[in-house]
Amino acid sequence: MSYFGYGVGQCFSFGLVGSFILYFYTDILGISPIAASTIFLIARVWDAVNDPLIAGYMDTLESRFGKFRPYMLFTPFLIVLVTVASFYNIDADTSTKVMYAGITYILWGTLYTISDVPFWSMSAVMTDEPQERAKAATCAMLGVNAGIGATLVIFPKLSAYFADGRTDQGYLPAVLVLMLAGLLFMLNGFYNTRERVKTSGCEKVTLKQTFQAVRKNKPLFIILAAFFMNVFFNMVNGLYVFFFTYNLGDAGLVSLIGTITLVSAIACLATPMLTKRFRKRDIFIALCVLEIVARIGFYLSGYDNPTVVMVWLSVITAIFMMTNPLISAMIADTVEYSYYHSGKRTAAITFSGQTFTGKLSVAVAGGLTGIVLTMINYVPNAQQTETALNGLFFCIALLPALGALIRIFIMSRYTFTEDQHAILRDKLSRGEFAEGVRVESRPMKEVTS
Repeated sequence: MSYFGYGVGQCFSFGLVGSFILYFYTDILGISPIAASTIFLIARVWDAVNDPLIAGYMDTLESRFGKFRPYMLFTPFLIVLVTVASFYNIDADTSTKVMYAGITYILWGTLYTISDVPFWSMSAVMTDEPQERAKAATCAMLGVNAGIGATLVIFPKLSAYFADGRTDQGYLPAVLVLMLAGLLFMLNGFYNTRERVKTSGCEKVTLKQTFQAVRKNKPLFIILAAFFMNVFFNMVNGLYVFFFTYNLGDAGLVSLIGTITLVSAIACLATPMLTKRFRKRDIFIALCVLEIVARIGFYLSGYDNPTVVMVWLSVITAIFMMTNPLISAMIADTVEYSYYHSGKRTAAITFSGQTFTGKLSVAVAGGLTGIVLTMINYVPNAQQTETALNGLFFCIALLPALGALIRIFIMSRYTFTEDQHAILRDKLSRGEFAEGVRVESRPMKEVTS
């Protein structure tokens, strides 16, 4: 529950930035969609540099509190501060506003990495047993989905409550209240989680060695490529506020999406049960096929009936949610693959790939959203044309099916399944490594708290 709670609190911030920052930039702060897209692009170039460096540095250190838990103590305070700053509507000229938005957004992404990498890495050091890891990954993903879903439900109501007389439509006080609640969740997560998989007795890992280790982790890159295709779903998240405002005429329906996300997250509980009987890769592909079928049905149904729209979105969201714990569980398994082929256990930099890819997909989605809005002739705070309305519906309903199709192709090339992972775990338990790999000791030992 505490590990789940850290994900909830952290993703209050992720949900706010992922789903509301573009609207805040264009309709409240007053900068153009293209300027916002440029900020997202620059931020991701910076992430490409700093994310692996931060994670690699984490892998070289270990304190008496563990490798990852210390970061889960101080970063929550920084995440709260930078998230609130990101939604501050400064009174300045347009160029200054663009600069302020860029600085706060890039700073948010950097600090989020320092929090998110240790959070996900914990799933690899709380246990090394695959089925238990699947459960840990499921708890983490439930927390992520619950945090994002709760944000979509609570934030519109909070901002509406504080909106009276405020030029920022109540965004700033609503963000502050939500992030203070998130701080409590994250601090509880720090106090009640433990690291149990130790690497005591092995030589110190250098920053150069962490990059060499992850370079040999071929299964990881296949998983991350499939994970990046979440860009289509993330683009939909950014378009919901526009779709409900203009296509359905009720911006308040965004809160229903949050409810759908929260309820659909329960579908993640089926993941550990499914992984007992089927391979994670096969489950993932089957879910992508189901998503494509559901999206075609949604598009053919149209958006005239809001109830039908919500039913389709519930089905699609539940299917999509179930793929995320599979991604995290497979990434955790690749820690042993990297360890076997390099002799270095580098969980942080392995999970930094998930953090960076997740932020990259959100940013690319935000950038594409700005471009799409421009292409379909979207005009802020105005009656939209038929072209704009049809374009919004196409992006919401059918475009993500392309992402699911690409994910099927990518995951069909993934061969590091449960059988291969079991073989590697057995070899590592006997102190065996790939040919040419030398280690000073046999550090693969689990310490029960």
